[in-house]
Amino acid sequence: MLLLCNYYVTYRCNAYCEFCEFAAHGKYKDTPHASLEDFIRNTNELKKLGVKFIDLTGGEPLLNPHIVEMTEHARALKMQTSITTNTLLYSKYAEKLAGKVNLLHFSLDSPDEDEHNKIRGVESYKSVFESIELAKSLGEFPDILFTVTNETYKKLPRMYDIAVKHDLILLVNPVFSYFGNPGLSLEALDFIEDFVQGKSNAYLNKAFIDLRRDGGNHIESPKCKAVSRVMVISPMNEVVLPCYHFMRKTIPIKKSIADVIKSDEYQYYKSMEGRFDFCEGCAVNCYFEPSFAFPTDKYAVAALPSKIKYGYQKLVKQKIKKLLK
Repeated sequence: MLLLCNYYVTYRCNAYCEFCEFAAHGKYKDTPHASLEDFIRNTNELKKLGVKFIDLTGGEPLLNPHIVEMTEHARALKMQTSITTNTLLYSKYAEKLAGKVNLLHFSLDSPDEDEHNKIRGVESYKSVFESIELAKSLGEFPDILFTVTNETYKKLPRMYDIAVKHDLILLVNPVFSYFGNPGLSLEALDFIEDFVQGKSNAYLNKAFIDLRRDGGNHIESPKCKAVSRVMVISPMNEVVLPCYHFMRKTIPIKKSIADVIKSDEYQYYKSMEGRFDFCEGCAVNCYFEPSFAFPTDKYAVAALPSKIKYGYQKLVKQKIKKLLK
């Protein structure tokens, strides 16, 4: 059952983050943006296939010149949307995006300006706080996304103070092992879990922590649903299999997504989700969040309280936003 589409509206980026392969100097700097025509056709079909949520992702999604039209179309289809941005281009689109993105995330990697800018490889610290003020002036309540690393996890209390000061939710995003990053130590996992417990303005999916403590996905008893619950579409209008992070196959969307799903290649990757050798030990958040969508095992049960808390917090803030209009 497809729940989510990770729609890569661009692979390009305007930052140089240490933990990400989309750095502006990297292999994707000259790749095309997703076209609006493809996006409209694909989302129309995804709606019919039952997809409820679209993550407009990248790269830096605000680099796509049609990002506003994309959010407008998804909203017209009554689909939930999310955008995570480094905020460097947010002021350009803020007014036009207002009210059109359900989950707007601003990336902040450290409470210290020099460290954040070093991690990002670009001067973006001030932009985050300017964007927060701008967003709130428009009635928006963006989340602060903190990708926690072994070098920054002890700064979590200060990051939380920033979120509380601005009356925003802090999304605690444990870095996963990918692109040369070793992932979080057990000490870091213990620290962030203990700190977040009971904090109303912090969101941490406990299942992410439990999965890491258990060594990630195990191919003999896989927990990953990267193909059956997630549709990944590239800027080049391809379905990516089995996921973006371990891309082994891309299938061009020539006629329809339904045709791709019916293909032998797609069905093969669906039957093998979480079972490939490279799936051993995987803990990529982007795919385990929807994998734990239903309370069918201990991870799904562990994820439920944090999801309920986050949903409640966002609902309250949405009501506030409506009252301010």
